[in-house]
Amino acid sequence: MISLVDLTAQYHSIKDEIDAAVLSTLESGHFILGPQVVKFEESVAAYLGVKHAVGLASGTDALVIALRALNIGVGDEVIIPAYTFFATAGTVMSVGAKPVIVDVDPQSYQIDVSKIEEAVTPKTKAIIPVHLYGHPAEMNPILEIARKHGLKIIEDNAQGYGAEYLGKKTASFGDIGCLSFFPTKNLGAYGDGGMAVTNDPALAERMRMLRAHGWKKKYYSEEVGYNSRLDAMQAAILQAKLPHLDSWNEKRRELSARYTELLAPLDIAVPVEREWAKHVYHLYIIRFEKRDELQAFLKQKGIASEVYYPLPPHLAEPCREFGYKEGDFPHAEKAAKETLALPLYPELTFAQQDEVIAAVKEFTGK
Repeated sequence: MISLVDLTAQYHSIKDEIDAAVLSTLESGHFILGPQVVKFEESVAAYLGVKHAVGLASGTDALVIALRALNIGVGDEVIIPAYTFFATAGTVMSVGAKPVIVDVDPQSYQIDVSKIEEAVTPKTKAIIPVHLYGHPAEMNPILEIARKHGLKIIEDNAQGYGAEYLGKKTASFGDIGCLSFFPTKNLGAYGDGGMAVTNDPALAERMRMLRAHGWKKKYYSEEVGYNSRLDAMQAAILQAKLPHLDSWNEKRRELSARYTELLAPLDIAVPVEREWAKHVYHLYIIRFEKRDELQAFLKQKGIASEVYYPLPPHLAEPCREFGYKEGDFPHAEKAAKETLALPLYPELTFAQQDEVIAAVKEFTGK
């Protein structure tokens, strides 16, 4: 069986470092926030080239807290891409705002920057570009639109940690960048975890308050906040993994280039990498009209694959209230019916990859 991702393989490759991080945390007696979290926050800020990082309980919480920190709420609108994990829309709705959806580029799956400005209304307060699958969104046009209309930018960088736009790390362009450390991410914890980063000290302070019940001083709540703190164990594990991230991302890029070289002749759409982008391939996404049949065939061969995502947010039940319907965002809807993630993780061997490629070739008859 070839897994979509093998988390144990990564653990065994750096087992001594992970075990030492866990043991040191147990011996420290600090389990919620504390020095391990502060150290990891400082490391992430340095890696991304930002001034402040706030450890949180999940990537979803990072989006919610970012929206709250920017005072986005009832009656406001936030522009998001039509093809993304539902949390991008759901977090906007959770603060009482409306997700205003824009279709995506059919090749990169990033928000179509040529369609953003027409979605701006007097109620628009922010844009959430999503660096989907590890490919950066085209940030300069987004920044220009935001400046022109006085909008905030929250980067959903859950899948793009280490990706670059014009040589600069994603998550460092907007007012706030949001990270996820879900176990399968390029930098993954052994549980849930997230972070929000910013260059604005006031936003950083507000997000630190919001993650801990609205406190500046313990037990003295100044507003309604959350219990959303990155725990020390996860921070220590992530700190041990962080020095390996760039080499892991390069291995993802190497494996992805090999997939692309060998699959492109099969009349299968393979990922693009724009000239201004450094793609970190959180997922390797192919596109094929007979996607479901291919997935079933791979399963028979003992090869895992996954659909990210079978239902665009605008067609999900919670978004019905906004009147979105099938046909509104054709590129997103078509992608939802045709895209498929193939096995990809840094420890995937060429032999395993060859087995995947051979199965795809057999199915296509090429």
